[in-house]
Amino acid sequence: MKSVWKIGFGKWYRILLALAIVFTGVGLVRYQDVSMETAGKAAAMCLEVLLPSLFPFLVVSNLFIGMGYTEVLGRWAAPLMRRVFRVSGACAGAYLMGIIGGYPVGARAAIQTYEQGLCSKTECQRMLSFCNNSGPAFILGVVGAGIFSSSRAGMLLYGVHILASLTVGICFRFYRRDEAPGTEQVHPRAVPRPAVVFVDAVRGGLSGIGSISAFVIFFAVAVNLLFASGLLTRMSAGIAGLFAPLGVTEAAVRRLLTGIVEMTSGLSSLRAAGESMSARLSMAAFLLGWAGISVHCQVLSFLGESGISLLPYLCGKALHGGISALYMAILCRALLPDFSAAAAAAGQIGELISVRPHPLPGTLFLCLAAIPGICLLFRNPHKKLK
Repeated sequence: MKSVWKIGFGKWYRILLALAIVFTGVGLVRYQDVSMETAGKAAAMCLEVLLPSLFPFLVVSNLFIGMGYTEVLGRWAAPLMRRVFRVSGACAGAYLMGIIGGYPVGARAAIQTYEQGLCSKTECQRMLSFCNNSGPAFILGVVGAGIFSSSRAGMLLYGVHILASLTVGICFRFYRRDEAPGTEQVHPRAVPRPAVVFVDAVRGGLSGIGSISAFVIFFAVAVNLLFASGLLTRMSAGIAGLFAPLGVTEAAVRRLLTGIVEMTSGLSSLRAAGESMSARLSMAAFLLGWAGISVHCQVLSFLGESGISLLPYLCGKALHGGISALYMAILCRALLPDFSAAAAAAGQIGELISVRPHPLPGTLFLCLAAIPGICLLFRNPHKKLK
């Protein structure tokens, strides 16, 4: 019975995939003007927003990883990973890379850790549920300074994003609870010469920003094709009608559906949104936690023939988005009066000057300085865990 279900599911999956490809091709021809305009706007956004804010930080994060500093931090964080998240110490580097390098660096590192035999399949699936996070460059630079015109908004979103990620990790420690964490440690590796690491970091940063931009452009076009065909428009109207007593508007549902498919486009639409600051921040927190189908496709490409199930990862990202929105709504109740005034002032200053102060260096330093300190609190070199 199980084999029949697998065969049937695979058959319908291939049929639906073929239909999606055919309809996408027809839509590109039928709505050629919309496709070209959307692709142009998405490409311009990548050049004007993603490239200047992400590329330098991708290079820096690649340098940080290439020089072996993640292994050092990973050894310090190993006791914390085993006690809190029930994964082996070797997984610490994957999580650190995820919160520093952004999507999809953490997922790729977790899968590589499993493929190298440093963690079990269950531990890898636990890690995937919470290690694929947005980096500080995107949240602080693009979302905070670019979309909300407020560095405070960026720092608040980043703090909520990481806190929700840790919460999801604690929840998934009970995933297949019968399997105990391994005891593998992170072993130091031979580090190439700094010049070689720098060249590889620049090449990796260029490859990363190119891959991210390609997914952003394609899925932005796909979303607009769905709206142009009327499918998502009718869906948005139907969902808005169901939740009309709660004050949900069709425009808000459209932005949410857009972000579910392609996160960057959905976040960009919040810039001119008519909702309150609390609603906009909560929606942004959800989209950052969920990450979007375009990011999930990148993770799917890393899975390959590893045998790792995608379902725990998707459940973890959905939970991450919901918890992030909940945390943000709670914080906004306490911080919104002061925060709204600060955001308005930041917006007025942004109109007067063309260059906004960037909070990345100081925030990155604080994040990197705090991680070893927290890990050392849990470290006990004279006691071995069972």
